[in-house]
Amino acid sequence: MEIKDFQNQIIQGDILKTIAKIPDDSVDLTFADPPFNLKKKYSAYNDTKEVEEYLEWCYQWLSEMVRVTKPSGSILVHNIPKWLVYYGSHLNKIANFRHWISWEAVGAPLGKTLLPTHYGILFYTKQPKGFKFFNVRAPHKICRGCGIPLKDYGGKKAQMHPFGTILSDVWTDIHRIRHKKRRDEHPCQLPEHLLERLILITTDESDLVLDPFIGTGTTAVAAKRLGRNFIGIDIDKNYVEIAQQKIKEVEPTKINGCYVSIFLNKIFTIQDKDYQLLKDYLNKSEIKGLELFISQNSFLPPLFEIKKF
Repeated sequence: MEIKDFQNQIIQGDILKTIAKIPDDSVDLTFADPPFNLKKKYSAYNDTKEVEEYLEWCYQWLSEMVRVTKPSGSILVHNIPKWLVYYGSHLNKIANFRHWISWEAVGAPLGKTLLPTHYGILFYTKQPKGFKFFNVRAPHKICRGCGIPLKDYGGKKAQMHPFGTILSDVWTDIHRIRHKKRRDEHPCQLPEHLLERLILITTDESDLVLDPFIGTGTTAVAAKRLGRNFIGIDIDKNYVEIAQQKIKEVEPTKINGCYVSIFLNKIFTIQDKDYQLLKDYLNKSEIKGLELFISQNSFLPPLFEIKKF
């Protein structure tokens, strides 16, 4: 089968059987958010496996993810640190380590342990050189009361970028989905703006993104909003149907020819290379960080409209 047979499809099927049909070196970004083997209540998957069985299964789909990724592409894997250390040991043999991204997500104490406050995302590339990578910016953090930036960067406020900082590998501005109105019927749903940020870092417009554990479609939604193509795989029929319906309702978030990530009707992440094209649509009078509202009445042309989601 050719890659065009899979493109922009949400496919119901077993991950190993389905991904085996995808051609070598055909996907620009592969992202996986697999079951954590923590006894979560999935309707079509047993999330309680022996450690050896779970890891052997994981090593198989990790190898397949690397196989289908283009030489210029990236492999991203989301999980808790407990499993990521095993994933990294396997990926170190077949891909090239770039980053361990930490994003803030406070959990519950589990006995004699430090309070877990982050999930990790392993960032690997297929090749050591020649891979796609784009610096992205997120808004400066500001005081909610006075509107002043929380950091002065060593007293050099005059040198601060008007929009925000280049991202580090620690993300404290993205949190787990806690409100039921923003959740689908899925036990481990990720925020869409988390996926949008990852896609903006690693891909160009029209690139192809694969998520072999698509769930209710978060990665596919993020990809379509940003003008990328997608492939999603999931074993659960109900999740696939939810994802397919959500995809139909997605509109691109594009301003002056540039794709941006928007959360709560505010610009959330931009590619640094696009700033010059976007700056006229941002408030230049003062740094407002996350208070940059995107609406017809503020910084956008009269005919521009962003669908609220």
